[in-house]
Order: sequence, then structure tokens, then C-alpha cells
Amino acid sequence: MAGADGDDSLYPIAVLIDELRNEDVQLRLNSIKKLSTIALALGVERTRTELLPFLTDTIYDEDEVLLALAEQLGNFTMLVGGPEYVHCLLPPLESLATVEETVVRDKAVESLRKISQEHSPVDLEVHFEPLVKRLASGDWFTSRTSACGLFSVCYPRVSSTVKAEIRQHFRTLCSDDTPMVRRAAASKLGEFAKVLELDYVKSDIISLFTALASDEQDSVRLLAVEACVSIATLLPQEDLETLVMPTLRQAAEDKSWRVRYMVADKFSELQKAVGPEITKNDLVPAFQNLLKDCEAEVRSAAAKKVKEFCENLPEDSRETIIMTHILPCVKELVSDTSQHVKSALASVIMGLSTILGKDNTVEHLLPLFLAQLKDECPEVRLNIISNLDCVNEVIGIRQLSQSLLPAIVELAEDAKWRVRLAIIEYMPLLAGQLGVEFFDEKLNTLCMAWLIDHVYAIREAATCNLMKLVEKFGAEWAQNTIVPKVLGMANDPNYLHRMTTLFCINALSEACGQDITTKHMLPVVLKMSNDQVANVRFNVAKSLQKIGPVLDSNALQTEVKPVLEKLATDTDMDVKYFAQEAIRVLALA
Repeated sequence: MAGADGDDSLYPIAVLIDELRNEDVQLRLNSIKKLSTIALALGVERTRTELLPFLTDTIYDEDEVLLALAEQLGNFTMLVGGPEYVHCLLPPLESLATVEETVVRDKAVESLRKISQEHSPVDLEVHFEPLVKRLASGDWFTSRTSACGLFSVCYPRVSSTVKAEIRQHFRTLCSDDTPMVRRAAASKLGEFAKVLELDYVKSDIISLFTALASDEQDSVRLLAVEACVSIATLLPQEDLETLVMPTLRQAAEDKSWRVRYMVADKFSELQKAVGPEITKNDLVPAFQNLLKDCEAEVRSAAAKKVKEFCENLPEDSRETIIMTHILPCVKELVSDTSQHVKSALASVIMGLSTILGKDNTVEHLLPLFLAQLKDECPEVRLNIISNLDCVNEVIGIRQLSQSLLPAIVELAEDAKWRVRLAIIEYMPLLAGQLGVEFFDEKLNTLCMAWLIDHVYAIREAATCNLMKLVEKFGAEWAQNTIVPKVLGMANDPNYLHRMTTLFCINALSEACGQDITTKHMLPVVLKMSNDQVANVRFNVAKSLQKIGPVLDSNALQTEVKPVLEKLATDTDMDVKYFAQEAIRVLALA
């Protein structure tokens, strides 16, 4: 490195130029990520006069390097001398906003939006707005798509003449020949509408919205649906019926399922935007049609919205609308051919009980829950069990247990072990929702029965389940309810069940704590060290290693150590190995 001061100051930019010209993409990427450090070293003036022109000239790199550059420049305001010089950042960002790779353009637009806020109104008109115009009338569609994201950030802060120009540019892009540009314009239509004066929303935006919503490309039409939410919130109630609803009705019946899907997906937002009267007259029949749509994706999106839609219905007619119009569709969806639809419905259907109240829930909803609890798709069952608490609040635990518990018990004893496994996995969730007394009375025996199931995966899951239950209900509950039953299995004639005792002790020791483990569990483990079956003996060694850290040091030295030393001289190789391993891990010198 040269010693003269003048050369020293050139050093950072020289290194950057070298690294940016390096063949290794990673090196180029690293140097871009260090840009702010380099700009600091150069000072604001040289960053403006040397670094930025250099960066603007070198924009022809790998996409990931360009992406990093677009992101860096959005945070460069102070490094070029603050807001009065922020316009210096526009040339490199303008170039980045025209590249072919979408993520790079999007990041450049994001940075441009960010720095537009730092321009004074005068600079906005002198520097920023001309850039937007250049992009909007660029030859390549890439620059025109980028322009769509910039109109709304400069519109509120420019003079009325410039505003008129911006509106004209936006109109032109909404009818651009290239679908990608119309798509970009449609995606920003709602955002642009929000910054416009109401008169222009009515005169300009509505006609653009209507045109985009009947575009030949479904990818444009579905984005117009998204804009519909923003537009509807801006308009007074009396204009909605004439200006928005015809287009929305058309979208809800569009020939492309993607557009109908978008309507279903945005349904709750649309409902809030148009208000109760239009919802009653227009959206209820539209929602019924979406729930009966011929495409599973559309039914699925609509099913997800059932609870929200019903919640937001006007109170005076809510129950009537649900019972006469929505519930019949819901009943059909419970036995839909698509498991995605059934699963989507199962995730929200329980929420209807709080809206419809006790009597309706018992009469109309419980049979549906029962049907879903018996569904062959595990996700449907899980979604029902996961939301039992909201039904519990409405109809109470007794009613719930009479109706749904037999179905749960039936599944818990199902001949297919995978079904039993699924129910075990829901058990802690169920226990938490039903409470400890109810659990002890109805489900405890089930949980203990699984411990001696003939399938190993079930025994393993049942052990894990016990641990989660102890975490939920506490050590005292474990001592009174679970531990005696587990320890009782130590005398079972089947050695596999005796081994399950050890696995349970391993799982429960930490949750039960030192006292219960030392007083109640340890004696049983030590006694099992004399078992006839070598598999049981080596699992005793593994158990002692596992529960060792929970025990007090006295018990470790006086009770555990002698037993492990005895097992370390066992005739069986495995028993020997695991006993020596336990001695080593517990460091019983």
C-alpha cells in the first residue's frame, strides 16, 4: 500500500474496483455488502462524485450482486450528505429498476420508495418525478412494471399539474400491451386509489378497475379483486352498489377458478369494506356459490372464511342467515371429496358454536363434529380436537363428553395402529382442554392401556404422552395418579412391559423432580437390576444414567454406584458396556 496521503485516500475505491471486477461472484458480493464502509472512508463528496458513477456504470452483474446493491442504496442517504443530496442515488437505482430479474427490480423499487420520502417536495418534482416518467414510458416492459410501484409515493407531495401527469401515466400503464405491465398496475391500483382525491377515485380509478377486472388475462383480473377491497373502503356507501358491486359479482362468477379463489380468499375483507346491507343482499348468495364451487381450491379458500364471515354478519339477522343459507353448505362440505376442503373447514367449524349458541350447537353442529372426528384424514381429526375448547365453553364438558368422547375412545382403540398413534398425539391437547378431573375419570385408563400395546411405536408415544401430561398437570398429580401404575408394571410377566416401566421412568424423572424420583422410582429401577432378561438389565443401566442427574448425590454414591459396578461385571456384553458407560457419564469415581 502506498505511503503518500493522497494515495491512501484512493485505496478503498481501488480495492472496491478490484473486487468488483474479480471473477469470483462471492468476492463481488462481499464488496457490495461493504459499500457503506467504503462510502464512509471516502466521505460524502467522493461517494457522490466517484463511487455512485462507478456503480451506475457497472450494473451488468450477477443477479445476487445486483440485489445486494439495490438493497444497500436504499440506506445510503446519510452517506451521500443527507436529504439535500439524496437525488444522487436515483441514477443507479433507476438502472436497477429496469433489469430483467424480478427480485432485483422489486428491491430497487423498494429502495426508491424509501428514499422518495427523503426528497423535499421541490426535489421530488425536479428529480424523482422525471425518473418515474422515464420508467413509465420506457421501451422495455421491465421499466414500466417498476414505474407502477412509484406513483403512489410521489403523488401526495407534488403540484396539481404534476398530479395530472401521474394519473395519465397510470391510466396508460393500465391498458399497456404487455400483460406483465397490466398485472403490475392492477397490483398497485388499490394503493394508488388510497392517495387520490375522492373525485378522481370515482372518475379515474373505477373505470380502470372495471377494465382490469375484465382483462383477458386471469392473472390481471385476480389482482383487480385485491384492489377492490381498498377501493370499496374509500367510497361512500351509496356509490358502492353502482360503482363496485357489478364488477365484484362478475369476479365471484369468473370463468377462471383463480379469480374466484381470490374472491374467496379476500371475502372477509370485502365483507367489511362493503358493509352489512350489501353483505346481506349480495355477498351471502355469492358466498354460498363459492362454498359449492366446482374447484376444490375455491371451496377450500371459502371454507376457511366460514367462521369470520358468520361473525361479521349483521347481528339482527345473523342466526337466520347462518341457519338457512350457510349451514346447509357447511353440512355438504363435511363429506367433501377433497381432504383439503374438509381440513380447512375443520379448522374453523368449531368457532361457529360460539356464534350459534348452545341449542343450535347441540342439535346441528355436534353431528358434524362427530362426522369429522371419524374422518379418515388425520388432519381433519386434528383440527377438530385442537379446537374443542371453544365448543366446551358453549355446551359444557358433560354434554361434550357424552357426544364426542365415545368417538375419541373408539379411535383410541382402533385396529389400525396409526389411528391409535394419532389419538395419542392429541391426548395432551385434549387433556389441557378438558381439565384434570375429567381426564382422570375418562381418559386415564386409556393412556395406561397404551403403555402395554403390542406395537412398539404406540408404547413409545404413550411414554412421551405421559411426560407431556405431567408437564401439564404437575408432579403431585403424577405421584398420585401415574407413578403407582407405572411402577406396578415392573412386576409384569412380559419383559417388554417391564422395559416400558424403565422407559416411563426415564421420561418422567425430570418432570417429577428429585423427591419423587429418588423415593419412589429409584428403588424399582435398582430392584430390576436383578432381572432374568439381559435386555431389561442393560436398560436398567441406561435408566440409571438418564435419571442420575435428577437424583441427590448421596443416593448416587450409596445406591446407584454399587448396582452399576455389579452390572459392569455382568456376563452379558451389552449389560457390561452400558453399565460402564453410565459409570463414565455419571463420573462415579
